[in-house]
Order: sequence, then C-alpha cells, then structure tokens
Amino acid sequence: MMVLQVLCESDTVDHNPQDVLSRMIAEDSVGKDSENFAQQLVHKVLENIHELDNIIEAYATTWPVSQMPIVDKNLLRMAIAEMQFGLGTPQGAIVNEVVEIARFFGSESSPGFINGVLGSLLDR
Repeated sequence: MMVLQVLCESDTVDHNPQDVLSRMIAEDSVGKDSENFAQQLVHKVLENIHELDNIIEAYATTWPVSQMPIVDKNLLRMAIAEMQFGLGTPQGAIVNEVVEIARFFGSESSPGFINGVLGSLLDR
C-alpha cells in the first residue's frame, strides 16, 4: 500500500517519489525488509514507467493509460513491474494482493478491471 501511495502522490502533485517514500517510511516505522522491498519496487516502476505503460495499453485496449483512474494505473504498474523484474513474489500472489488493494483504494470496478488485465497478461 505504501508504494501505491508514493506513486499516486508523485503522479498527482509531482512530489519527488524518493522523498515521499522516505517520509512515509519514517512516519510508519516499517521494518527493514519492507523498506527495501518498497524502495526496489518504486525504483523499478519509475525506471521502467514507459515500458510498463506500453504493456498496460497492450492488455487494457479499451482504456488508454492517460485516461485510467490513478489508483488503477499505479496498481497495474506495480504488479507488472513486480512480475517483469522478479522481486521474488509468485505471480499469483502479486495478482491477489493487488486486487485486494484495489478493493480498498479503487472504485467498485477496479478489482475486476485489474484482475482482467493481469489475467490477460499472465495468459500470454
């Protein structure tokens, strides 16, 4: 959830993502493993954002990334980055976790939309 919040804040108010992440880590007193994972995932998303957006557009053909709700777009970026760049989490677990986060932070249609896009990606 922290990575989602960092990416959304960065997208909406153009704050430096590393500064946002550092602030959130300090405020939430997360463990070292969680801190390292969050830093790696934020870095992988930002480093590969154009590639991730191209993948999203290839599998979410009815929604251009520029028109997607910010939560959905960043959840997809996170999940695909984690799948593509192997941060050690099984793909099924990634999908389940992102869909659960979408239930909490997204719209009513977010979980189904995200599950569909990621399912299509995994089926390829």
